[in-house]
Formats: sequence, C-alpha cells, structure tokens
Amino acid sequence: MNEFIIENKNYKISDFDFFLSNNPMVVLSKESQKLINDSRERLNHAVKSGQTIYGVNTGFGKLSQVKISDDNISKLQENLILSHATGIGSPINDNLVKLIILTKIIGLSKGYSGVRIEIVERLIDLLNFDCLPIIPSQGSVGASGDLAPLAHMTLPLLGFSNLKFNGELSPAKDVLNKLKIKVIQLSYKEGLALINGTQFSTAHGIYASIQAKKIIKNCDIIGALSVDALLGTHRAYKSDIHKLKPHCGQLDSAENLYKLLQDSEIRKSHDGCERVQDMYCLRCMPHVHGASRENLNYLFNVVETEVNSVSDNPLILDDGEVISAGHFHAQSIGQAMDCSAIALTTLGAISERRISTLVNGDFGLPTFLVDNPGLNSGFMITQITSASIASENKSLSSPSTVDSIPTGAGQEDFVSMAPYAGRKLLKIVENVERILGIELITALQGMDYRGNLLSSPPLENVRQQVRKIIPKLTTDRFMEADILNAIKLVNNGNLIGWVEDRLKLN
Repeated sequence: MNEFIIENKNYKISDFDFFLSNNPMVVLSKESQKLINDSRERLNHAVKSGQTIYGVNTGFGKLSQVKISDDNISKLQENLILSHATGIGSPINDNLVKLIILTKIIGLSKGYSGVRIEIVERLIDLLNFDCLPIIPSQGSVGASGDLAPLAHMTLPLLGFSNLKFNGELSPAKDVLNKLKIKVIQLSYKEGLALINGTQFSTAHGIYASIQAKKIIKNCDIIGALSVDALLGTHRAYKSDIHKLKPHCGQLDSAENLYKLLQDSEIRKSHDGCERVQDMYCLRCMPHVHGASRENLNYLFNVVETEVNSVSDNPLILDDGEVISAGHFHAQSIGQAMDCSAIALTTLGAISERRISTLVNGDFGLPTFLVDNPGLNSGFMITQITSASIASENKSLSSPSTVDSIPTGAGQEDFVSMAPYAGRKLLKIVENVERILGIELITALQGMDYRGNLLSSPPLENVRQQVRKIIPKLTTDRFMEADILNAIKLVNNGNLIGWVEDRLKLN
C-alpha cells in the first residue's frame, strides 16, 4: 500500500521527494499517537497546577504579561489565528503547501507541543483528501515562527477561508462538510503550536534540495556534453591530479566528468592535437561544480536537521516542565538557503559561459551553430537569454539573512528573513534549470557538427533520447518548444536516468 508513515525517525530529503512524487496516504503510527497524547497530558497537568504559561493562559509576544481567564482560552487561540493570517502576495504552489502541512505534522508528532491528537489528524485529513489551504507567499520574517503563512494554513481547520479541492477554490466549511470532517475548536496552546515553527521556510528548503540534487548531476552530464562538442580534453579530470587538491565535491565532479567522457569517439578523434589547455569553463568544472556541491551538501544537512526538529514554543518537556525558548527562529535554514543561492548561481553562471563558447564560431564549429549563418541566426539569442537569466541570479543571490527588522513592538528584535531566502532560492533553482536546458540543446547541436563520431555510451544515450524529442536545428525555426522540452528534461531528472542506466554518478 502507498503510505507515508509518521513515526519517530529521522526523515531524509528522499522521503519528501517520494511524498511529492507518489501522493501516498499519510498514516500516524501508534508510537507517534502515544507521544502526542503523552505531551497533551503533561500540558494538562501543568495547566491544572495553576502555572502561568506563555500562550496558554497569557497573551502573545509583547502582550505576554496579560493574563487570560479560563473562559476565554479557546477564544484566545482562535483570535491568534485570525489576527495572524495577514499574508499577502501570490499563493505558493501546491507542492510547497503539502510540504508545509507534512512538516508541521512531523513536528507536532514529536510530542513536545501539547496539542490534542485531533489537531494532527485534521492536518493529515487535508493531505489525504487533497484539500489544500491557500497560503500567500509574503508576510513572514522567519522568527516567532512563520506566523502569517502558518495561520493561513490553519484557517480552514477552523472553518475560515477557502480550500483548493478538485482543482477549484471553495469555502472551507463547504469542503469539510462534504468530506464529513469536523471543524476544530481550538483548546489551549493549539493555535500557538500550529503557527509557531519554521515549516514555511523549511518547505522552500526541502523543495530546493530535491531539485538541487538533480542539478548537481545535470551540471556534470551537460558539461561533459559541452566538452565533447568543443573538442575538450578529459585529462584535466584525472583522479591523480585532483588528489593533489582533494576537496570532496571537486573529487566527485572530476570523477563524474572523467568517466562520462571515457570511450568517446569524438574525444579520441583529437587526441594529440596542438591545443595545450581548455578555457576555464571546461577545465575548471570540477573546481566550480565541486565547490557548489559542498555548499549544497550543507543545505541538505541543515534541511534534514530542521525537519527532524521541534520548532515550537513553549516546549513541554518529558519531565513536565514548560519552557519558552527560541526554536521557532529560522536562522539556520535561512542562512543555508542563502549560501545555496550563491552555489546555484555559480552553476548557472559557468553553464552560460559554456553556452557562449559553443556559439562563438571557434574550434571548428559554425558561428551560432547553424548552417548558412547570416541568413540563419541559429543559437545567437539563446545565449543572450541564458546571459540575462544568469545576471538575474546574481541579484537574487544577495543574502537575505544578513538583514533584520525588529517586529512585535521590539519583542522579536532579531529575525531571520528566511522566507525570502527560500523564495529567492526557488527562483534561482528554476533559472538554473533553464540555463542548463539551453546548454543541453546547444551542446548537442555542437556535437552534431562532429560528423558521424559518437560520444561515450552514456552521453550518446542522452543524445539519442533527446533527439527523439528535440531535432537538430538545420535552419531557423521557432524554438520555444525546443527550449521548454529541454528544461523539462533537466527538471524531471530524465537525463540522469539515461546516464545512470550505464554509469552511476556521484
């Protein structure tokens, strides 16, 4: 059965890739049920003992000194959701909404938030019935939790706002009634537990990580195609050379490139030529790709730590003590996404340099990679397109987390700005996929000018498979379909599959 079990384990990025790709039923394990129920019992005991607990029987933020009477506890939690649902901007996409809900379920299931199990079950219902809240993209500074977007996630559980169901927007109450799901009346701590946390920021990091894992392999594959198209050498990728500068990412990329070019007839055809060395965009691929690999590994590690963490406040500890801390702060995930923005921007930038080299009319290739240049412009403007996108990325990669604007009347006086880091990172991911798609069709066009010579078996398989979808450009044509199809092949990982049928990549 196609299930995603919520259990007390460390989730990996691959688990979330599986979740998005397979749309499984989410199931709460017995162990997680017990952790949730035990946590609620500990909070019940603390409340009955007469303790003053932040967000349970007090106001929020600067208003935490205001004591709330018992008969207003439920209203306090509902007011929290309504007042904090102030997000604006275009709604985020469905994949991000699903990741937000799933990571919130995982966080609450750890058993340190004190919510009733019904809260977690209603969140699971949203996923299993594929009825998704509408979450605006703007409004969180990534501290005190991603308050506004998580409040929008919560609104439908209370019968407010809309849900996306069967591809249409409908009032939440109507959808819940149709599915026979009861509207929740919040009890103490529950509204706060739902909106405290880094799930909005983390969802962006998860999705970026899923795609970045494809990008780092695609860069080596497409880069190797460009090497063959430009009659470059594989000797600069030999392992004994890179052991002299043994950065892990560099070693991995060098090994990929060397193996990808083995047994290429194109490469063998120019062995012993007079060219002494290749330009940096070829020769230094292991160093550039490798540096980005290591930076992206930092993102992957931070994302996996964050999704397996508790980012709520206050926390109900195992001994029953209730403690206010700062686990809602998204500095770690935000800073990792900022660093990854630089890494991915760099991959796009060196790809654009390879595109430029391919269309310049050097190394025996026709200018702009087309017959009868002049009458035909060939790939002239695709290089300009890639240059414009690479330049856009350079602006987007300016870090967000170095900025902070105090909020909440100074109570939240240092915030992470992680949500904007995430939004920018996903745009950079999209842009790099576009640049790589352009390099893919450009490199293959160059290879097609090398007579009947074949590339290596894995690269030749890529060429043959792509050529079934995107034919060689023989005269100018409307290239929109070519470019979009190439980008899709990068985005969905097909190129990687075609290579790894024959050669496992790092």
